[in-house]
Amino acid sequence: MSVDPIASEVLELLRESREYARYLGELGVETIPHSSVIQELLAPAPGSASAINAATKLKVGIPSPARPPLESRAEQATPSRMVPREAPAPPASLFGDLAGSPPSLTRSSETLEDIWQDIGDCTRCGLCEARTQVVNTHGNHKARLMFVGEAPGADEDAQGKPFVGRAGQLLTKIIEAIGLKREEVLIGNVNRCRPPGNRQPTLEEAAICRPFLFREIAAVQPEVIVVMGNTAVRNLLETREGITRIRGKFQDFRGIKVMPTFHPAYLLRDPSKKRETWDDLKKVRDYLDNVPPKP
Repeated sequence: MSVDPIASEVLELLRESREYARYLGELGVETIPHSSVIQELLAPAPGSASAINAATKLKVGIPSPARPPLESRAEQATPSRMVPREAPAPPASLFGDLAGSPPSLTRSSETLEDIWQDIGDCTRCGLCEARTQVVNTHGNHKARLMFVGEAPGADEDAQGKPFVGRAGQLLTKIIEAIGLKREEVLIGNVNRCRPPGNRQPTLEEAAICRPFLFREIAAVQPEVIVVMGNTAVRNLLETREGITRIRGKFQDFRGIKVMPTFHPAYLLRDPSKKRETWDDLKKVRDYLDNVPPKP
């Protein structure tokens, strides 16, 4: 039995109209301009005068809205009905692409002495009330490798140098184990004053003091920074990740490679972590051995 060509065309128009209506619904369009014609198509039997009249209206009297091809409609459909498209990453800032990648640390024209003079007999936070003296960064002013800890302890507060107590003696052995001498590296802390009872510096105390550390890094431009312990890691890298999650993996601080590892004081309490720390420092040694020094 042959099918009337007009009836076939009407059925095809009806099918496409229903599909288009679903498509518009998925896009959130509440009204369809030619919905009355679609309703007229739903009632009559194929081949009837009403159907032919409705088809004529669709084809001639009421222009059908322009539709994208089926391929593009599939791409625009909602994720609940189609395979979801990967959402574009949000811009890094209000200005999107203008933000670019994180800038590298520009070499400063300051000297360490300039920075220390600016620090002076610091009274910027409450740590000044109980300390004996400010403990500035110490070591080679042209070092390729820098070590950064949390804050001075009692021995450091007394002698005015970072890492000179038991933890400092262990750090010296670690430095020598990777083929360097203590005087060849740079050693400092996020905070320069001893917190009472060797407590952890508060967020405010760290925020006040760490800009001086950043200025020292900009002045010296070390190629690698070994950052030791949770407090130092979170202040230098501005991350909430704990040391056990990111240790042993090179991180980035404004174009400078950073190796997070355990603090020597922690190793004194838990010697079983010395093996992991040694693994971390071997990566630092291998990097410095295989990458030519910066000019």
